[in-house]
Amino acid sequence: MIFRQLIDLETNTYSFLVADKQTKEAVIFDPVFEQVDRDYNLIKSLGLSLKYSIDTHVHADHITGTTKLRELSGCLGIVPEFAKVQCADLILKDNDIVKIGKIEIKAIATLGHTDSHNAYLIDNKILLTGDSLLIGGCGRTDFQSGNAGLMYDSVVNKLFNLPEDTLVYPGHDYKGYTVSTIGEEKRLNLRFLNKTRDEFIEIMNNLKLPNPKKIIEAVPANELCGNLKG
Repeated sequence: MIFRQLIDLETNTYSFLVADKQTKEAVIFDPVFEQVDRDYNLIKSLGLSLKYSIDTHVHADHITGTTKLRELSGCLGIVPEFAKVQCADLILKDNDIVKIGKIEIKAIATLGHTDSHNAYLIDNKILLTGDSLLIGGCGRTDFQSGNAGLMYDSVVNKLFNLPEDTLVYPGHDYKGYTVSTIGEEKRLNLRFLNKTRDEFIEIMNNLKLPNPKKIIEAVPANELCGNLKG
């Protein structure tokens, strides 16, 4: 497997490139519009063929690069079930599977940050959590029909039941961390550690965070899969 973690420094967003070494088929997760040229040049330099561009959810902090990548490569755009978009080529529901070569990518519905969100489990080893489970934290739940109770259920009842050595790669990190494991998050993540569901909801409902800087432009653009031409 080829695996690359890519970052957009302006929004602290991680994108991920995954490819099968034999078939050279590739998928990119959560591409950022401003980084498409960088990412596509990497894809070409590695001799890969981009098959899918997958968004974990409709982002509020950056514009997806899916439409631009689709124009450059002919890849298919994928979003989770319930995403309020009309431009996706495929929709993945909970437990749906897509493949690139022999690599298996399983969608795990992880609602809570928004009302449409998937984490993606790659070959039962690598978990791309998007904005659900973060390293030492979790995504916010106070806009885009977020729901703290569903976030708790998604993380504690689904993700925390995965093997403890499963690698956790979140969609964002604001402290410079890049990777964790399910076991580490179960033991160290203070948002969830020894918290009841009601206690977690109380915490999430009182974070009082400012809105993402790009929310006004990002959400409508992402409902068009990043098509800035409208």
